[in-house]
Amino acid sequence: MGAVTWGLYNAIILYASFLWLLLVVGYYGCLGCLEDERVGLLNLKASINHPNGTALSSWGGDIIVADCCRWERVTCDNKTNRVIQLDLSLIRIFQNLGNWSLNGSLLLPFHQLQILILYGNELTGFQGLLRSKKLRVLNVEVNDLTTIPVLSALPSLKVLYLRWNRINSSQLRGQEYLSKLEVLDLGYNNLNDSLSIEGLCKLSDLEELDISGNGIDGNLPPCFNNLTSLRTLDLSDNNFKGTIPSSLFSSLKLLQYISLSHNSFEGSFDFTTLFNLSKLEVFELRGDNKNLKVETENSTSQHPLFQLRVFRLSECVLNGESREIPSFLSNQYELRVVDLRNNGIIGDIPTWLLVNNSKLESFSLSGNQLRGPLAFELNAKHVYMKHFDISSNLIQGEIPPDIGSILPNLQALNMSQNALHGNFPTSIGGVKSLDLLDLSNNNLSGPLPQHLLRDCISLRFLILSNNNFDGNFPAESNLTRLLYLFLDNNSFSGKNSRGLLKSSTLEMLDLGKNSFSGQIPDWIGNFPNLISVVLSKNHLEGVIPTGFCKLGKLQLLDLSSNKVGMSIPPCFNQSNMMFLHLQSNELIGDIPNVLSRLPSLFILDLKDNKFWGTIPPWIGSLTSLRVLLLRGNELHGSIPLDLCRLRSIRMMDLSHNNFSGSIPPCLNNLTFGAQDGMFLTTAGSGYWVGSDLATYSYESQISLYTLYIEIQSGPSNEAEKVDFTTKWRFESYEGKVLSIMSGMDLSCNNLTGSIPPELGDLSEMQSINLSGNHLTGSIPETFSNLKAIESLDLSHNMLIGQIPPRMMELNNLAVFTVAYNDLSGKLPDRKAQFATFEESSYEGNPLLCGLPLNRSCSPATAAPKTPPANSDNEEKESWEVSFLWSFGGSFGVAFFGIIAFLYFNSYYRELLFYFIAKNLSFLRL
Repeated sequence: MGAVTWGLYNAIILYASFLWLLLVVGYYGCLGCLEDERVGLLNLKASINHPNGTALSSWGGDIIVADCCRWERVTCDNKTNRVIQLDLSLIRIFQNLGNWSLNGSLLLPFHQLQILILYGNELTGFQGLLRSKKLRVLNVEVNDLTTIPVLSALPSLKVLYLRWNRINSSQLRGQEYLSKLEVLDLGYNNLNDSLSIEGLCKLSDLEELDISGNGIDGNLPPCFNNLTSLRTLDLSDNNFKGTIPSSLFSSLKLLQYISLSHNSFEGSFDFTTLFNLSKLEVFELRGDNKNLKVETENSTSQHPLFQLRVFRLSECVLNGESREIPSFLSNQYELRVVDLRNNGIIGDIPTWLLVNNSKLESFSLSGNQLRGPLAFELNAKHVYMKHFDISSNLIQGEIPPDIGSILPNLQALNMSQNALHGNFPTSIGGVKSLDLLDLSNNNLSGPLPQHLLRDCISLRFLILSNNNFDGNFPAESNLTRLLYLFLDNNSFSGKNSRGLLKSSTLEMLDLGKNSFSGQIPDWIGNFPNLISVVLSKNHLEGVIPTGFCKLGKLQLLDLSSNKVGMSIPPCFNQSNMMFLHLQSNELIGDIPNVLSRLPSLFILDLKDNKFWGTIPPWIGSLTSLRVLLLRGNELHGSIPLDLCRLRSIRMMDLSHNNFSGSIPPCLNNLTFGAQDGMFLTTAGSGYWVGSDLATYSYESQISLYTLYIEIQSGPSNEAEKVDFTTKWRFESYEGKVLSIMSGMDLSCNNLTGSIPPELGDLSEMQSINLSGNHLTGSIPETFSNLKAIESLDLSHNMLIGQIPPRMMELNNLAVFTVAYNDLSGKLPDRKAQFATFEESSYEGNPLLCGLPLNRSCSPATAAPKTPPANSDNEEKESWEVSFLWSFGGSFGVAFFGIIAFLYFNSYYRELLFYFIAKNLSFLRL
């Protein structure tokens, strides 16, 4: 009995194991992916990882993941378990595997494949034909394709993404196999020929067409009117010119989305021609459209048939002289985005748009001429509003004290550059979602509310520059996400608060032009992400703390106009430093050698300190340097030849020191901008603030729309300011002006010798100041080659000779002075620029003559014409004149000497008369 029981037990175990095996085989066989597809995927993995990639690690492996339908980036049909989608995006580009071409035969095992995504793989093309009867969507965006793939073996293809490749216009000819496409995205390629894109007009089945970002030049093709199935048309970021034909959209009754932004349209555009497009939801015409007149008011037009969701119309001439806000907006009730920036609109702020459109999320009317106070309706609350921008207008009054409860879910609030006054509204502290707050350039006053820094925990950008805020910075802060803090040009005081310590992510800090005092805290080193620190024009003192040595990402440091003393810490090894402003402090000693370890330096400003010694030889190693300002120190010695190695220099100021010796002729090797098209090409990339529209996303297979505000992410020449003496004034140059300015100031030193003629080679130089030295010799004739010169100061030296007549060819010369030298001869004719120079430009040169001096050029004073070399006749004539004058003078002296002798000596006088009387009869004979 026991043996039978034991045998039965074994049979049951064996049967259960068999059932389990059947289940496993069934699950991983019948229910799993097909073996040929599994092998095909492994072959595809090997190809996309060639030669040494490691991506798609889940493909293959043990039996537990043998089912390829469970592999990453693979989607199978729930019923057939056949592969229907492969997402192979961004595999090669992140592994730096180089260019790659895909063998089309690798796709043959996937008979049911419908979607193939090869986005971002450095793909250059396909080997052989792509064959797939079911493929509907092919995405090859962000690759290196120069040709459109041959699609003749893809009969079901409806959607083709080719964005961000290198396809040119010629590829659009003879592409009949594109005719069945419904969605075509060719954005950001090289389709720059407007005639070639007319071939797209034959794709009558197209529902979505995107050819943005191609730089297409020419007029809009009228044949786009033939694409009657279009729902989406994106023509933005090109160079389309001429007018926007009013008939272009007349037959496109299905249009839901139109983008014409960032082109070069001109003439007039009657927006009311779109009123019959009943399905239109998105209209965009942004960018520099200053030559385009857009009219939205037409007495013959009825109300539009559409209800817009997104309306962006900026930087154009809107509604002619009336400059009124489009009246049709009063009949729109589904708006999510309104952008009417920089249109010169006048009137009050149209807050009725918020009332009519309860789900409005973005409201931007910046850069207009709106006046009056900001007023909301009673008990208003707009919970969907995320971005509210009324900056750069003429808005007056106080900010509504309850604005935080009216707009409780704001992410960005920009009310900068208006005429707002009053205190900081405390209700803003309750907006916990606030990401950006910009109230700069107003007349706001009072202290910062404590709860702003305590409760706005999402805040990343706080910009309060150029107001009248005062008091101490709050001691407590919970701004743990803060990236940018701009409090410059206010009246804040006290010592720098430790309340900032929780903002460890801080990247840009500007506390300049306030009344902060005390020492710069060493805990500044606790912000490892800082790229810009501005503490200028305060009352800071003490030494530069070693905490700066910990800021490895620092690109800009401005401690100017304080009382900071001693020198720069030896540990200051900032390889990313680009802008260093330490002027107008109390720094002493030699120019620190630690500066030689700043290879990326663009601007070095050490002027008005107490540095002594010579300019160190390593200065020539700063080959990226654009601006070198050493004015007003106690430096001495000669101007080193090492400066001639600064080939990128644009502005150099060595004035008001004790330099001696001659001016190095090799300074002509410096281009001073002649070959430097950009002052700085490494501006920050910007941050995108905001999120996708929560309540509305346009249902398009091409585009998803994101609200954004662009914020400069790093220091650049646009924010830089440099003080430099030119045209007799101490000027401040900043932004784009700084990027084109070039000058050299060696004034008020002890330089000797002649002016090197080689300086005349600096044809792009705009300002030269050599005044207040001991220079001798003549003004070089080569100075007539300084074609860009605007200011030339050679005064207070010991120059001789004439002013070169050819300097009259300097048509840009606005300031010119050679006062207090030893120049001679006739002044240049009062023509062109020289007609504008007054007596003060020439005073202190007694041998100069001509207008505007009250000194005529008579023969006695006029300078002789330049004689031919070694003229014998000239030498003989000169000797005869000298002899006659010498003889006449000698005779006169002798004659009058004898008369005087006889007059005072009577004996000899009587003897002479006796002699004359005795011989008078002889003389008569």
